[in-house]
Amino acid sequence: MRFFPRFLLVVCSLALFSGSPQLADPRFGDPPLGDLRPADDHPTLPIGSAAPDFSLQGVDGKTYSLSSFSDAKVLVVVFTCNHCPTAQAYEDRLIRLTTEYKDKGVSVVAIMPNDPSSIRLDELGYTDMGDSFDEMKRRAAEKNFNFPYLYDGQTETAAKAYGPIATPHVFVFDQNRKLRYSGRVDDVEKPSKTPHVRDAQNAIDAVLAGRPVPVQTTKVFGCSIKWTEKSDWIEKAKQEWAKEPVKLDTITADGIRELIRNHTEKLRVIDIWATWCGPCVAEFPDFVDMNRMYRRRDFELISISADEPAKRDKALKFLQQSQASNLNYIFNLDDKYKLIEAVDPKWQGALPYTMVIEPGGKVIYAKEGPVDAAALRKIVVDDPAIGRYY
Repeated sequence: MRFFPRFLLVVCSLALFSGSPQLADPRFGDPPLGDLRPADDHPTLPIGSAAPDFSLQGVDGKTYSLSSFSDAKVLVVVFTCNHCPTAQAYEDRLIRLTTEYKDKGVSVVAIMPNDPSSIRLDELGYTDMGDSFDEMKRRAAEKNFNFPYLYDGQTETAAKAYGPIATPHVFVFDQNRKLRYSGRVDDVEKPSKTPHVRDAQNAIDAVLAGRPVPVQTTKVFGCSIKWTEKSDWIEKAKQEWAKEPVKLDTITADGIRELIRNHTEKLRVIDIWATWCGPCVAEFPDFVDMNRMYRRRDFELISISADEPAKRDKALKFLQQSQASNLNYIFNLDDKYKLIEAVDPKWQGALPYTMVIEPGGKVIYAKEGPVDAAALRKIVVDDPAIGRYY
């Protein structure tokens, strides 16, 4: 047996772990370790560098550049996004920071660096929306952002110039637009906890006072930047999902009642549908997407077909074409009124019918007719059984 020299083993090990310093964790939408890009693909702007200019559209319809903030004594550029749980955890703190420092000559601007087409559905497990420009508008309106929120997802020119490691990543520039700090907001991600070190705020205070920044750089914990070149990872996901088995089991009225009781620890979404129901068929892909988003969490999607038992093969074929690898059932009787009573006596019988059931059987949502997919995702992710934070 031949052995590598020891120094070659060290070199190989360093090469393997030379990716971005943030952790590779599926919760944050990060690829497996072997898929991390070399750190020098998009190098981070060094301390002392001049702020790269940009020309980006904000969610308010205006176009922003460095000159838009020419009056600011300190410019804080934050690369953040909608979908990342860490980014969401810091939204309120960025809003407070903007308010507290507005009258001190500090301007805050947020830039969304991700290519929305490079984000897999299973990277959206902590959010109800992705990183498209329209979704940025919705998120900014919901959270009442008091700072410009700019879209860089189409070209990623600003992201490539600044080189953020993860979202959120803060860059603090002085009045001459020289970089004085690069790193995290603070040392605690979860909003319910109190930070021990407020690195970004300390840097801002130092620059305003004309003092050296105490800590100029920190590591950044959060979701990796979704670069355009990640399209191969998206295709890999599609291939994986296409291979997942799709099953259709028979269920009785008592079985449905047991599903409604939900003796699990999962938030359960039940979709009642049929192949002959146009709205059911039209909205079904939204449920498949939802399952791919949240199934790594305490979440469970169940579909129940109201087709006649004799049409089981037709229902199964539709499910297979839809790649519905969640739990699927077909009611065992032709008597649809027994199905209605088993599901929900308040249901009048029109399809589709959707329910969201918390652990223990509490029904928090019931809708007759087509659902608003975006609103339903928000209900799911805002429920305590799921949540936006880890």
